[in-house]
Amino acid sequence: MNTSVIVRFVILGLLWLGLVCYILAHAKVTLYTVFVIVASAIIIFVPMYKKYIRK
Repeated sequence: MNTSVIVRFVILGLLWLGLVCYILAHAKVTLYTVFVIVASAIIIFVPMYKKYIRK
């Protein structure tokens, strides 16, 4: 795995984590909120995993 791929994962991970922290700080934790967080993680990280790690 190239260094550029690792940097992309780290930047997107930190951005996603920051947005999740913002959501959790400003919204009630409900089943819908948890669903949105899990769905966003799947939408962001699964395509990158399929493209860069599992070739």
